[in-house]
Amino acid sequence: MAAIARHIRRNDSVLVIAGKDKGKRGRVLRMDAKKNGAYVEGVNMIKRHTKPNPQKQVKGGIVEKEAAVAVSNLMVLCKECDKPSRVGYAIKRTGVKTANEVDVRISALACWRAVRRGRVCRVGSGR
Repeated sequence: MAAIARHIRRNDSVLVIAGKDKGKRGRVLRMDAKKNGAYVEGVNMIKRHTKPNPQKQVKGGIVEKEAAVAVSNLMVLCKECDKPSRVGYAIKRTGVKTANEVDVRISALACWRAVRRGRVCRVGSGR
């Protein structure tokens, strides 16, 4: 079984950086370890032809739903400033591994953002 990329998790806001839906933004609905992909709300929509199933209260017809997008084609968005970010990892002296986000447009030293774990984005504050 393939390992899931750690830089993207469920309920993260992401930007699609490659593929037919390039430039679209959405929320990650779920992760798929086998496909090494993520299901993003409103991205990579497919049409599924379904048979009616009265036992499950499913109507027949053509249903539109999300398909998996490769995690390499996704980039996390900062919750504070809504810009795409790279995720960097740091190991503290205590041995705990933490995930921080680095702004793509600014150097790594200038802007470390930790969207997860409730840290404040420091893009606007003086360096």
